[in-house]
Amino acid sequence: MAESWDGSYGPGSQSDESYQFERLRVEPIYDAFVCPLTKQVMTDPVTLENGHTFEREAIEKWFKECREGGRKLVCPLTQKELRSTELNPSIALRNTIEEWTARNEAVQLDTAKRSLNLSSPESDVMQCLKYIQYMCHKSRSNKHAVRNVDLIPMIAEMLKSTSRRVQCKALETLQIVVEDDADNKAILAEGDNVRTVVKFLSREQSIEREEAVSLLLELSKSEALCEKIGSVNGAILILVGMTSSKSENLSTVEKADKTLENLEKCENNVRQMAENGRLQPLLNQILKGPPETKLSMASYLGELVMNNDVKVLVARTVGSSLINIMRSDNMQSREVALKALNQISFHEASAKILIEAGILPPLVKDLFTVGTNQLPMRLKEVAATILANVVNSGDDFDLIPVGPDQHSLVSEDMVHNLLHLISNTGPAIECKLLQVLVGLTSSPSTVLNVVAAIKSSGAIISLVQFIEAPQKDLRVASIKLLQKVSPHMGQELADALCGMVGQLGSLFKIVAENIGITEEQAAAVGLLAELPERDLGLTRQMLDEGSFPLIISRVVKIQQGEIRSARFMTPFFEGLVRVLSRITFVLAEEPDAIKLAREHNLAALFIQLLQSNGLDNVQMVSAMALENLAQESKNLRRLPESPPPAFCGSIFTCFSKQPVLTGLCRLHGGTCSLKETFCLLEGQAVEKLVALLDHTNEKVVEAALAAISTLLDDGVDIEQGVLVLCEAEGVRPILDVLLEKRTENLSRRAVWAVERLLRTDDIAYEVSGDPNVSTALVDAFQHADYRTRQIAERALKHVDKIPNFSGIYPNTSQAAF
Repeated sequence: MAESWDGSYGPGSQSDESYQFERLRVEPIYDAFVCPLTKQVMTDPVTLENGHTFEREAIEKWFKECREGGRKLVCPLTQKELRSTELNPSIALRNTIEEWTARNEAVQLDTAKRSLNLSSPESDVMQCLKYIQYMCHKSRSNKHAVRNVDLIPMIAEMLKSTSRRVQCKALETLQIVVEDDADNKAILAEGDNVRTVVKFLSREQSIEREEAVSLLLELSKSEALCEKIGSVNGAILILVGMTSSKSENLSTVEKADKTLENLEKCENNVRQMAENGRLQPLLNQILKGPPETKLSMASYLGELVMNNDVKVLVARTVGSSLINIMRSDNMQSREVALKALNQISFHEASAKILIEAGILPPLVKDLFTVGTNQLPMRLKEVAATILANVVNSGDDFDLIPVGPDQHSLVSEDMVHNLLHLISNTGPAIECKLLQVLVGLTSSPSTVLNVVAAIKSSGAIISLVQFIEAPQKDLRVASIKLLQKVSPHMGQELADALCGMVGQLGSLFKIVAENIGITEEQAAAVGLLAELPERDLGLTRQMLDEGSFPLIISRVVKIQQGEIRSARFMTPFFEGLVRVLSRITFVLAEEPDAIKLAREHNLAALFIQLLQSNGLDNVQMVSAMALENLAQESKNLRRLPESPPPAFCGSIFTCFSKQPVLTGLCRLHGGTCSLKETFCLLEGQAVEKLVALLDHTNEKVVEAALAAISTLLDDGVDIEQGVLVLCEAEGVRPILDVLLEKRTENLSRRAVWAVERLLRTDDIAYEVSGDPNVSTALVDAFQHADYRTRQIAERALKHVDKIPNFSGIYPNTSQAAF
């Protein structure tokens, strides 16, 4: 290039090293083009009355300064006073300047175009981009020129440069080029350029990231481009993440937020935002959008996977609106609302919000309405699912009116309707309605209402039949419901299970499944555990079907650590032990029960279970079982047979001697063993039972004391029983139980045991010196039931026989304390 170059295309540009990109001079700058005041090429030349020409803005500023300074209005060149300040546009000169500028700029842009490629030196590319920025800032028309010479794709190509400086400057230049120019935006959006810009968003805390957000913000002002930006994989996700970033600079966060606001114009983008955690735009559409959009957004909400916090937000924001849509006569609208409400209801807090918003009345109406405008069965299933979800939130459903005449969900009519619907629908809806009843039976204030309705409707047989349903969810729901009501209608359940072929066996089959411990197994064994323990017919059926060996096997495996489960282990294990303890309640009437207890050495097993620390119910039931077994010991002991006398002894009685019998149980006076006669003494169970008297759970203490009391019962050697307790250091703990007065039952049992202990003179002697024991006995004598008062009276007589004086206590009494 022979011609000279200069960088004088902007004020101050000659002192700026970054603007040394040379500009080809097509023709020289004529003096007439330059304003005498600004020394710059004029864009709006005007002429004064004296013929001198200036830039309009510059001469107007001159006149203003003269007026403000109180000076005469003079020509800035001649300093002669002007008679008129009229400014005459120099149209011809302006046109000439514009033509000159256009010719020069065209060549300049062409030169930039030749230099703008990935193989050019970085410095040349940077100067090209800076020049293009200057040109676009200088005139809006230059943006058209940039477009017309196809510079936009070339600038976008610079985004692929290996230089981060070039990339950053290209992003900055593109933002200037497309600002307020829809056509330039459309060209930039062609091909893969938008995707390339989005990629820069992934550069954490970088200038390129900030420039990319600024460019996307500008592009998002075009509604036509909103869908294209949103269609780039990850674009909305990254933008949403930036708005919640605490490490991002505030300006970038604000730009990302404004970009997302612009992108909300496209429904697909709104859906993506909701999917990525920015839910408010979707909720706004449901609240304020036109009917079609409102329905579309609600429909998408029904498909959206939400965490619990989001469900609460949705319930608070649009719960009432969705419930109103659900009341619509339009079936499509009702379906959309039901599906959305179904999603929200799967969380206790959001379900409670829906209840407050009034979801129950229309929900119940949808379930029970038949005939015109009734829901199809597939939607009744959704309604039943929602009802199950909200019911399981644990509200006071006996206080919430849901139907005519202010009926609540647990009113007899409503429960009858639910039971009727359960009997006349398919498995899916049956399962959900059973779950509704499970939820209603979870509260002490409502379970009795449900039980009364089940009894009055005679629905127990149909409910029991679901135990054999092939669908697992349906089985689990029915078993859980039966478990909930069993404490209040155990005999009816026992009769139903015994009267129907296979149902009882099905429950044990579920328990036997060797797949860890499932919710279904825990519910099944829980139901079995709640059945009346003294129902001989039920226990006989369990014996006949071989159910107890299975239970024993599962108990042993859990003890040995072969079965592990964190979630359902405790209720499952407790249920197994309760079911197993049934055997001990029918020992007197059922020889097969004794046979099974001996065969599996149940007494030893229950003694081991006494040490199940942390499992209060297991310890309590085990102690109760041991009490039952011990009560039977005196009937099972084998009394010794005296050998026949020798010949002389049979003739001469003076020669006969009573044989000395050895190896007999000191308590029962016969041959005893833990396995065969369930003797607690032989099983060394006394110390373990005594240890439980210090338990924090009163029911465990009561069961342990009842088992211990078998050592003092009629039919055994009470004196030896007392001695056994002394050796086990059990007297003091029994007295402590009496003194603590924790429950009425415990006090009654303690009074009985203490009276038996006081029959031993040594213990009576020592207790007579303890005023606390005497006070406790007096209190029982005055305030307890009739039988306990009689026992307390006898106990006081034992104490009063010995005067209160100090002395040396015998060894037995020392052992007792």
